[in-house]
Amino acid sequence: MVVLLGDKCAEYGGQVDVEAHIETCSDILWRELEHSGDEILQLVIQCAEELPHKSTLYATLVGLLNLEDEEFGRKVVDTSHAKLQDALDSENCNKIRILMRFITVLMCSNVIPPSSVIEVFETLLSSATTTVDEERGNLAWQARADFYIFCILGCLPWGGLELAERVPDDLDRVMTEIEAYLSIRKHTFEPAFLPFETPADDNKDGGQDFLEDLWERIKLLSEDGWKVDSVPRPHLAFESRLVTGKSYEFRPVTCPEQPDQPSPISDVMIGRQRHEAELKYPQRIQRLHIFPISRTEENMKPIDRFVVEEYLLDIMLYLNGCRKQCAAYMASLPVTFRYEYLMAETIFSQLLLLPNPPFKGCYYALVIIDLCKALPGAFPTVVAGAVRSLFDRVNDLDLECQARLILWLSQHLSNFQFIWQWEEWLHVLDLPRWSPQRVFVQEVLQREVRLSYSEKIMQSIQKAPGLEELLPPKDGSCFKYGDQEGDHSEGVEFSLSKELNNLVKDKKTSREILSWVEENIIAVHGHNVSIDVVVQTLLHIGSKSFSHLCTVLERYGNVISKLGSGQSNEILVIEETSKIFQNNTQMAAIAIDRMMVYRIVSNLSIVTWVFSPSNVEQFHTSDRPWEILRNALDKTYNRISDLRKGVISAEKSVQKSIEAKVKAQADLDSAEALLEAADSEELQGQMAVKLKRLKAAVDRTKQEESSEQESLEAKDALLSRALSENEVLFITLYRCFSDALMKHLSVDLTEKQEDVLGPDHREQMSIDSEEHSAMDADDDERRNQRFSKSNGLDSQAEQQWCRCTLGQVRALTRKYATEIWPHIDKIDADVLTGDIHPSIVKAVYSALRRPV
Repeated sequence: MVVLLGDKCAEYGGQVDVEAHIETCSDILWRELEHSGDEILQLVIQCAEELPHKSTLYATLVGLLNLEDEEFGRKVVDTSHAKLQDALDSENCNKIRILMRFITVLMCSNVIPPSSVIEVFETLLSSATTTVDEERGNLAWQARADFYIFCILGCLPWGGLELAERVPDDLDRVMTEIEAYLSIRKHTFEPAFLPFETPADDNKDGGQDFLEDLWERIKLLSEDGWKVDSVPRPHLAFESRLVTGKSYEFRPVTCPEQPDQPSPISDVMIGRQRHEAELKYPQRIQRLHIFPISRTEENMKPIDRFVVEEYLLDIMLYLNGCRKQCAAYMASLPVTFRYEYLMAETIFSQLLLLPNPPFKGCYYALVIIDLCKALPGAFPTVVAGAVRSLFDRVNDLDLECQARLILWLSQHLSNFQFIWQWEEWLHVLDLPRWSPQRVFVQEVLQREVRLSYSEKIMQSIQKAPGLEELLPPKDGSCFKYGDQEGDHSEGVEFSLSKELNNLVKDKKTSREILSWVEENIIAVHGHNVSIDVVVQTLLHIGSKSFSHLCTVLERYGNVISKLGSGQSNEILVIEETSKIFQNNTQMAAIAIDRMMVYRIVSNLSIVTWVFSPSNVEQFHTSDRPWEILRNALDKTYNRISDLRKGVISAEKSVQKSIEAKVKAQADLDSAEALLEAADSEELQGQMAVKLKRLKAAVDRTKQEESSEQESLEAKDALLSRALSENEVLFITLYRCFSDALMKHLSVDLTEKQEDVLGPDHREQMSIDSEEHSAMDADDDERRNQRFSKSNGLDSQAEQQWCRCTLGQVRALTRKYATEIWPHIDKIDADVLTGDIHPSIVKAVYSALRRPV
């Protein structure tokens, strides 16, 4: 009953009266308080924390129980205080925010006096103001200060009316102090973290960041008398009773000490601290503005948008393990207006949140699928409208957001029989191969083939048959030794491949096969031919399925590893792998990924191969090279994360072994003292036996400590080595990006290039080359003369190539910023200096939130 409190009420689409439901629950719990008070206390607090969209209901319930049992009310207040203080100390943003809202609604139910709530507000205000003070503060930690202000403002829709009625002067003081804070804080605008490079014409925010936007909505709420239609106020039905209850002072809380200013002060040191602050206090939402405001905020006040967003985000956060219940709650919020457009926009805002969404993309896909089933008459149409709107603006969409959107859409359509109005996108066939819209449709279709099969996808696009040319070829494996056509040397290689295939069928060991390769291929035809024949043959044997591929690599991976020792040979192995799976991007990515796992090829070799000329040409027309690069970087990041966890675990084990040794030594010392004091032979004999056992225990704990210490040292060494390799990896990555981009970026930037490469104020590219003005044509001609004709790129394609490549620099830097910051000095010295193009530096620095 406590968990489902209010679920069947009219506000949530049911027929039960919410006040009656609360009173019934209160009566039942009151009778159980004497026997199960602690359990009820923990349950109510847990519900208030994990179902925060019903916090007003639980606060009213606590208020009614407080009338019957004052000790219960006191315990709720004390427990809430302890949890809030713990959340502040551990910097748990979600708990801080939710608990502050809970104590605010407890104030509405007269369980906490308003003066205590104001005191908590002012404590957080004081910490925030000190942080952004130029003389006493640390501006690098503005993220925490902004979060504290956000928490205060976020409480006012739930308790502003009561505060205004009961302590108006205190509330005015808090509002004045918040306004003063906003006047001295640094306005945050980071184009590298915006999903769209240019806002839609009807959705411009006027340059406000999220905190400033919330402040404007709160001011309008204040002018409107603090009335919020989207916040249920069940305590009003019991107001005459609740005012007679006892209130309990909420003891003062303390905020963590602000970190010291970096010494020496430099943009690198400040940037590292700022990155740390952003990780601990991330922005909760970045509004995407898919639909016109007239739709998303139809029939609602400005503050209602914020409240509904909070409801939706809280439900997705706390019910992420209960997808059906999550969708049910999201579809039945206690509001009187329609919010399907706002709900879709909020979900997509989370899916495309930069630098990282709170959950994996598949979670948001499941939520959208369940909402389409829960609201079949409204939500599918809204989702389709969102897709069309995003597709229309895909030219301006961040590249990482494009990749997420492609993955989501292909997965979403796979759950609805791949049904879509593909004829609406048939026009992409008239666009250049590098056009973002054409690439988007191409990647969605290719992802769909991975989730199904070619014939099924062909059926789904029957009304737009021209799109067939964007599908991958049906023949997934391009085995070059499948027939004997060719010259004499190809015939010899065919024979060798056939013989190797027979050896594998005969289940020869990898040692036997390696000996055969050395005698029959390397000695006669050379090393490169051996790599060609072995890689092609073995991967062809494993090309039937993922499991076949893994089996082949597990059994004969060391054969490839021996032949491919050294970076140049590893690159040849990767190249042959790419060739045999040139028509199957998924198998190519899986094969190279597995090879990295089995240590056949290194991440450095993969990075170097990705920037080979044949791949560089695809940077703006295919996601294939980027997928392989992301997989390599993800594997490296995950390995370092695992090593860090291993070191932490080993440190805990060492600490436990030390404590065990100290305890054993103390027991031994105590036993020795008792033995010396023993006055009878019987007692001395007993103590001698005990002493022997305790000495053995001390020796054992010393050995365990030594073993754990050795394990810690070994894991520390592995982590140090991995971090050193990581530094080399990122230096190589940025150097490859720099070398590739410098061939396309001119030293003296033209105005057009500034528009294309700068993310702040970029004009949309013209797609039809015939619409170029005479000046544009002259610029194109000069640029074509300046750049190497071997690239085969016209001016527009070149601009798109540069945009995509620089976009990937930003995306990868943003994603792996935590791993990049420790090596930034070395990266600066080795790569981001000298003649490097300023656009490259700008892309890296903006993704690190570092001033250029």
